[in-house]
Amino acid sequence: MATQQRTRPVARAVDSYRLLAAALTALAATMATSSLLGPLGAGLMRYRTSPTTLHQLVGGDAAALFVVTPLAVAAAVLAGRRHPVAPPLAAGIAGYALYTYAQVVIGQEYLRLPGNVERFFPLLLAAFLLAEATLVLAWRALSPHPSAPSRQLARAAGGTLLGAAAFLLLGLHLPTMVTAWTDPASMIEYASSPTPFWTVKLMDLGIVVPAAVAVGLGVLRGAAWARRMAYPLLTWLTCLGASVTAMAVVMLADGDPDASPMLAAGFAAVTVTLAGLTVAFGRPLAARRRPTASALCYCAPDIPRDLVAPQAGRAAPLPSTSASPGRARSLSA
Repeated sequence: MATQQRTRPVARAVDSYRLLAAALTALAATMATSSLLGPLGAGLMRYRTSPTTLHQLVGGDAAALFVVTPLAVAAAVLAGRRHPVAPPLAAGIAGYALYTYAQVVIGQEYLRLPGNVERFFPLLLAAFLLAEATLVLAWRALSPHPSAPSRQLARAAGGTLLGAAAFLLLGLHLPTMVTAWTDPASMIEYASSPTPFWTVKLMDLGIVVPAAVAVGLGVLRGAAWARRMAYPLLTWLTCLGASVTAMAVVMLADGDPDASPMLAAGFAAVTVTLAGLTVAFGRPLAARRRPTASALCYCAPDIPRDLVAPQAGRAAPLPSTSASPGRARSLSA
């Protein structure tokens, strides 16, 4: 009975990877279902937004279906094998799903534009809740002391995060905010759908940019907490790059007047670069030994190491209920 009680922390630690795999699988299925029910697939879920903003939502659905969902399935397989890459990869995917489906729910023009997206709120809520659960499970499984990357790779990762923050602030959001303040009618995207416009501004400038700046500076300074957050954040940026690239491609396919082949090619190149940097930054994780029951036992304070892996050349003591005759004679003597 005592042995069974002592090994319970091991079962809990191993089961956390199984829970992570199950959450990732459910999240992938929910994201794929949402994309297939929307305008990209069956068209049953109709967004309440303008035609200009619809391109962004359709592009996001395409990225979710063809990039993020397969990535979540791969992360689930890795989590089922208790691979060290699974938790940081899952954390980045979950963060992107939270970001995306919060915007899908909040950024609709309810009661003003036609559609029926509110009828599919339970599905979108399920995706949001599964993303929350995945993020919590992944963060708990992340190593508190990740391996330090090379100085060159740390500079590349930190510089990329700071560059992404600067682009989001100065290159993407600030010019359009100035236009919205000074001449809102001149911007079709804002005039037709102001709700998603400010929703994206709030989330990018209030969450993404501060996180990218803090983690980028932390990585450049060699902080362990920043290395722990860098891989999920780079994964999130890669998914975002794929989503923006898909939006640009959808705009080209639909003949949007604001579409640009150079812009689509540029975002595709940035996405590939981010993906390569994410893989390079996570390579030390792949070289780490996968967690096993024996390894996890050593981390549990109530489990003796000899109980799981007796030392070489040292036999484990056998239980005895009575003293041997020779021992009894020596005691009596």
